[in-house]
Amino acid sequence: MNRLQRALDVLVERVDTPAPIILADVMQDNIDRMQAFAARNGLDVRPHVKTHKCVEIGRRQVKAGAVGITAGNVGEAEVFAGAGFEDIFIAYPIWAAGTKGPRIRRLAETTRLRVGVDNVAAINVLADAMGDEPERLQVVIEVDCGARRSGAPAEAAGDLAAAARKRGLVTAGVFTYPGHGSAGPEARKSAAQDQEATLIAAVRSLSTVGITPEVVSAGSTPTVEFATNSVITEIRPGEYVFNDLNNTRLGACTEDQIALFVAGTVVSDWVPGQVILDVGTKVLGREGSPERGYGGIAGTTALLSKLNEYHGFLPLPEGFRPSVGNVLPVVPNHVCPVVVNFEEYIVTDSTGTSLERWPVDARGFLN
Repeated sequence: MNRLQRALDVLVERVDTPAPIILADVMQDNIDRMQAFAARNGLDVRPHVKTHKCVEIGRRQVKAGAVGITAGNVGEAEVFAGAGFEDIFIAYPIWAAGTKGPRIRRLAETTRLRVGVDNVAAINVLADAMGDEPERLQVVIEVDCGARRSGAPAEAAGDLAAAARKRGLVTAGVFTYPGHGSAGPEARKSAAQDQEATLIAAVRSLSTVGITPEVVSAGSTPTVEFATNSVITEIRPGEYVFNDLNNTRLGACTEDQIALFVAGTVVSDWVPGQVILDVGTKVLGREGSPERGYGGIAGTTALLSKLNEYHGFLPLPEGFRPSVGNVLPVVPNHVCPVVVNFEEYIVTDSTGTSLERWPVDARGFLN
């Protein structure tokens, strides 16, 4: 029997489904493994808390050796700053309008705060928000290494840093996101090579305006294995803490390194060759396709072929015949969208004998 199913069978009478279940021992192994990789390669770890949004997990990452955390928005940063985290990087090109300006200024007064920027207009708005103390805020120039998302061309990094310096902001360095490394197993290394070349070019651009970066920051979980060039000073993996089906398919983790799954109950079996689980889009999000599936049942080849809001459609492969009332471990394609749908985690270990409940502290904080 699959170990996720074994743990779930022990817990089954103590949890209501659907529910996200963490195997804390597997999660801790993932944290320690990433920290050991970074230590071998002379890198700092700054994990992205958007994956878990949980203060307890963030504390465990810092205790293991992380230098600080990465957040995806101001709200996440506020939650973790309020819990005592003192070194936070918002790796996003924030537009500091409305209440965000004063909120960023307050954060910069109590933490070492870094904020991503990729254009002069955003730099000016951030400087305005900081008033007469712009030097309290550090900016990190985002450059694009091929993901075609946010991020300036690498050769523009120096001009952006100069614009920030002119307004009194401190340029801490550069960062990028090799998102195209998730395209397939063969894309991981090539995306990391793109990342490396882009960061080298960005550092060179900073040097033209007399800036030596304190931080040269790389991501992500699928590409981190290849982020070992000496120009890189820190890594920002997020999904590694739990892992998921996508990372398994990419070769970025093994099935034994999956630390989070969703417990789902078979609630209907009227359609021949199919059962329905109480796990739909409000649990798993919408990432997937009919061909790739929308999540899988651990220890089997069964994949959810379709999701409604509260229904998961599970075609049954040969030899797998769960009954109504059976509770199954559903491994999501992408773990991050799952987390925002729940107020708490059920936390156990691979034996399923312990049970704790940890709040998803930054759930709902999206701005």
